[in-house]
Amino acid sequence: MLRLLQIEFIKLWNNRASKVLIISYFVLLTSIALIAAIKFDIGPVQFHLADQGIFNFPYIWHFNTYVTALFKLFLAIVIVSMMSNEYSNKTIKQNLIDGLSKKEFILSKLLTVISFALISTVFVFVVSMILGLFYSDYNEISIIFSDLDFLFAFFVKLVAFFSFCLFLGILVKRSAFALGFLILWSILEQVVFGLLGWKVMSWDSARMIKDFFPLQSMSNLIKEPFTRLSAVQNIGQQIGEDMKFDYHTYWYEFLIAIVWAAIFIYLSYVLLKKRDL
Repeated sequence: MLRLLQIEFIKLWNNRASKVLIISYFVLLTSIALIAAIKFDIGPVQFHLADQGIFNFPYIWHFNTYVTALFKLFLAIVIVSMMSNEYSNKTIKQNLIDGLSKKEFILSKLLTVISFALISTVFVFVVSMILGLFYSDYNEISIIFSDLDFLFAFFVKLVAFFSFCLFLGILVKRSAFALGFLILWSILEQVVFGLLGWKVMSWDSARMIKDFFPLQSMSNLIKEPFTRLSAVQNIGQQIGEDMKFDYHTYWYEFLIAIVWAAIFIYLSYVLLKKRDL
């Protein structure tokens, strides 16, 4: 397996566009630390974002995984481009001629997907730990290491999303069209949800079905963290809004996303197996 992974990383590192995107992605993950430097001085009012509790343990695990997950499109471009290059450069055909089976080829792509997700998760853990130790008001060990399930949710979310991108890259063969299809699919999920709630069933039932859609199931793994902030909670109380929500991820939400990841990997293999290269 290490040999397969090594082959993939050599291909990626020798591609200038992929190299730039990968480096840019991890630079952006690191740049979340710059949020701590944001300050506003409006007359007597001084606003320092880091003082609002966004880097407090254990909230930081929720906030950072949610925000950094927004940058996953950078690696999505790398993955669909990776498959596009395999077809345009005919390296996929050459790999098969050299003795690599189609199953091994898909396995090499899966290992790349998992590696990207794992490295991203470790990276976010390290950055969050450093920021938390600097800015958190709570430094007890039990508090620091609570809510680490958000990191696992982040990992699963990336694996599922990148698996979808891999499938689209194999299905469409052209990176621009694959990314366009990804955007179209996200719109389609919202349209289907709207039609179900408007014409077919109640909105509550439509939301339950929507949770089984691929992109929505991935989104459900990390809910928005902003309403957890004490400042937002105080504003909610002042205007009479109940801002108490359930932010945790349940086992069935993990299961749905993992099943979709497995489906996309399997469909990628089926497509490759049936396609005449």
